[in-house]
Amino acid sequence: MATANKNLSDYDKASIPNASKFRFGIVVSEWNDNITEGLYKGAYDALIDNGVLPNNIVRWDVPGSFELIYGCKKMQEQMVNAVIAIGSVIQGETKHFDFVCEGVTQGIKDLNVTRETPVIFCVLTDNNMQQSIERSGGKHGNKGTEAAIAAIKMAELRENS
Repeated sequence: MATANKNLSDYDKASIPNASKFRFGIVVSEWNDNITEGLYKGAYDALIDNGVLPNNIVRWDVPGSFELIYGCKKMQEQMVNAVIAIGSVIQGETKHFDFVCEGVTQGIKDLNVTRETPVIFCVLTDNNMQQSIERSGGKHGNKGTEAAIAAIKMAELRENS
């Protein structure tokens, strides 16, 4: 397991670019909101911890993870330096899990290769609720924190390229 010996919330603050000049969009799926709210908190707190002003963080909610693609596309038009897509898809008894995961992954990839504003993939695709809990503020830390740090680094890359 990739997170077995890693806390997703750990980062070296000294190695993070100054984020005070950036504006971030966060698009959050309402499905599995007990998980996505934890991921949002991790992302929001990490952005604030790295100098982003609260009014430079724009949050939009969408119904589910599949809708993240459209929400992120529209968020890219809002003069943000990076977008974080937050969702949670948990394996069920049907192939729906596979279709949603594949669609969201490819959709966010497409936004990254066809548009200028980076979109960070913070969509948990877990086998069960316990795995999601452990990665959204539980024993493995918070994938939202990791996504915020990636967003800061990508905003800096975009600005300097």
